[in-house]
Amino acid sequence: MVVIRLARGGAKKRPFYHIVVANSRSARDGRHIEPVGYFNPIAAGQEKRLHVNSERIQYWLSQGAQPSARVATLLKEWDSAAA
Repeated sequence: MVVIRLARGGAKKRPFYHIVVANSRSARDGRHIEPVGYFNPIAAGQEKRLHVNSERIQYWLSQGAQPSARVATLLKEWDSAAA
């Protein structure tokens, strides 16, 4: 099964997440198929908190990929901000 989920990066106490398309059996920070955006929960000032390649997200959702609970919440946030 293909999932759209977060892969953690960044330093200790400074999280940064890549939104990736991956096989559900792969490790959280392991191998992925394609990066489709990022999420910076501690963005300040002019930094972007969320960036999503919506074309690729729509493609993978049409192919049957399932977003994780957190990614689904972020995508709803992205849609409401874009509208």
